[in-house]
Amino acid sequence: MSTEEDKIKHSKRIHQDEVAINKQVKIAKAFSIDVKEPHKLAKHHALDCGISNCPVCSSPRRTYGEVTKQEQSFKQTEKWDD
Repeated sequence: MSTEEDKIKHSKRIHQDEVAINKQVKIAKAFSIDVKEPHKLAKHHALDCGISNCPVCSSPRRTYGEVTKQEQSFKQTEKWDD
């Protein structure tokens, strides 16, 4: 049997998905993009072009092989003596 807490968690999760979809549909409409299947926007952005190495959409770390600030910081802390 499902408890009241389980029902609340489920309804929150469904609501979050609906809100994310509505936000992306609103963005797509602002840029005059026709959205045929809005449920696909639950996990993908409306303005993502879909090209894997696109300099605008992709992460610079993956595209150019740059080290992020967090990785630089981690490498510096590895040299510390405790």
